[in-house]
Amino acid sequence: MKIGDKVRVERMPDGVPPDNKQLQTLFRSCLGKTFPIVKFDGPLVELHVGEIFGKPADYHQIWLEPDRVKLVEA
Repeated sequence: MKIGDKVRVERMPDGVPPDNKQLQTLFRSCLGKTFPIVKFDGPLVELHVGEIFGKPADYHQIWLEPDRVKLVEA
């Protein structure tokens, strides 16, 4: 995977606190959706996901391990 590739969010990251409703909503809303990889932060892929909330893409970002996403377009 590289910057610009489109990936589908397949699974939530481990360790999202079950009592943090905001984070739960953010990650659950991304499941099954496709986003371009914006950059890498160490081993994590950075995705800008604001559009699913009606905001500019870079309004919300998430970082996921590569095994949580699936490459759909290189």
